[in-house]
Amino acid sequence: MTGPELLASLQRLFGARILAKTEFRGETTFLIARENLREVARFCRDELCFDYLLDISSVDNFGVEPRFAVVYELYSMSMGIHLRLKLTASEDDPTVDTVSDIWVAADWHEREIYDMMGIRFNNHPDLRRILMWEGYPYFPLRKEFPVEGLPSNMPDVAFTAAAPLEGGPFVTVPSTATTKDREPRARRPVDSD
Repeated sequence: MTGPELLASLQRLFGARILAKTEFRGETTFLIARENLREVARFCRDELCFDYLLDISSVDNFGVEPRFAVVYELYSMSMGIHLRLKLTASEDDPTVDTVSDIWVAADWHEREIYDMMGIRFNNHPDLRRILMWEGYPYFPLRKEFPVEGLPSNMPDVAFTAAAPLEGGPFVTVPSTATTKDREPRARRPVDSD
């Protein structure tokens, strides 16, 4: 069975559970209802050989409802084909079922999405923050989060004030010098021992 035949069979088998199909640059995306995620994901893994979960990402469509989208990038190692599953979640109920028991790789992806976007994954075995500290009240990848950051009320954490916007350690100075010579570490004084 070829890749397009495989994806067509998935669409036939799930019928109305596939809300939309998008083809773009040789890649197929199926929009599914979030209540059908586990059934579709398990079928993709067990019956269609999508044995490799490449990535899970999230999108904040701030100002539009449903606000959030969660995107699953699947790959079949034996067939050499790619499939994207996409679902939406509302701002009022930003929850999705976990697929960490279907693809173990989903564990940290789901934790990162929870930490950065605030989308909770039902029945996840260890849903806690992975980048920010426990108790941090914000979700930094949401569009309403300011670029300069927000002050923290936790004095023991390294960053307690909003980050300055004047640059960072890798901001170069405009000049006619080469990139190597403009790089900030190149401007540091050299210890002469």
